[in-house]
Amino acid sequence: MNKTTLLDDARQLLPGTIDLRRRIHANPELGLELPETRRAVLDSISDLDLEITLHERTSGVVAVLQGGRPGRTVLLRGDMDALPMPEDTGLPFASKTANTMHACGHDSHVAMLAGAARLLAGRRDAIAGKIVFMFQPGEEGHAGAHFMIREGVLEGVDAAFAIHIDPRLGAGRVATRSGALLASADVLEIKLKGRGGHASMPHDAIDPVTVSCEIVQALQSFITRRVNVFDPVVLTITTIEAGTATNVIPEAARLAGTLRSVSERARERAHAGIERIAKGVAAAHEVEAEVNIVRGYPVTVNDADSTDLALETAREQFGENAAVQMPTPMMGAEDFSFVLQKVPGAMLFLGARPDDIEHPLPCHSNRMQINEDAMAHGIALHAAIAERYLNGA
Repeated sequence: MNKTTLLDDARQLLPGTIDLRRRIHANPELGLELPETRRAVLDSISDLDLEITLHERTSGVVAVLQGGRPGRTVLLRGDMDALPMPEDTGLPFASKTANTMHACGHDSHVAMLAGAARLLAGRRDAIAGKIVFMFQPGEEGHAGAHFMIREGVLEGVDAAFAIHIDPRLGAGRVATRSGALLASADVLEIKLKGRGGHASMPHDAIDPVTVSCEIVQALQSFITRRVNVFDPVVLTITTIEAGTATNVIPEAARLAGTLRSVSERARERAHAGIERIAKGVAAAHEVEAEVNIVRGYPVTVNDADSTDLALETAREQFGENAAVQMPTPMMGAEDFSFVLQKVPGAMLFLGARPDDIEHPLPCHSNRMQINEDAMAHGIALHAAIAERYLNGA
């Protein structure tokens, strides 16, 4: 009789995994407080003889599996929160909550992690060490990982891994890279104060609208002329607010946007340049400028050894061509970056492209869908990485 693989075993768990994913998908929750999602997680793992800790400042859940022998500790993470946006998929299990949708695959992340916990619990006697299952709220801008770290989720952890689905990548394929994988994400705001007046007499006013436009252009020139193209920064002004009437020059204007970078050096250079340019251009026109930059998630940096382990594991489980090293980082951001600042590890992308959709939409689309069968690969990959790391392969 042929010995079953982890993927075979994971496929046996797929019906329950799909049910859990759909339960969470239909009842999405935002931010750090996710009572229904937490309840679904606890229901799914309640019979597995895991040490459960409920975090107090958030709806975070930590479940620890003790292996049959002593050894190291590895953490596996799944994020749980949805996005504040409508769902227009038409699925029978679509969101029941207005303007709230699991459009980033976190519902599948939870389901895959719970499936991995079940798979590994059945193999605990062969495991040397501990596995920490981190069910984390608040990834979408709320820094849930940061709060869980403060409550001790990383105590004693030697390495950490996370899987994020990608609905455009072939189902079951794995992609990642060592070094910078995802960008930092900061929010910037520039407030301008001029002098209001009549639109027919701009010489008697100090117009902050024209200065706003000049600052936007100057910032784009700064990015292309003063930032190393091989250490990139993406600066996008997404909001310009000013004025109340067509015949009135307003006194004030406001610009806001986002800044992404894949190194702390480029990030700091961009911060300094934004303030220098905004204030310099404003001063040239006798406009007052206030610049505020709120630091968001840091760069997500994969440890080289952990990345190699993850890719080798994926190839071993799914075939030599199933895993690839990404040539460049992506400019999205992730709060798993806080975890990887503390312990070595890696984040991976798992393909979940639907078979019946010719042009699949990316994460954060109101019509995003995934191939639920691909979740079996996520379960198996979580389990295989944990076993390979703990058993010293």
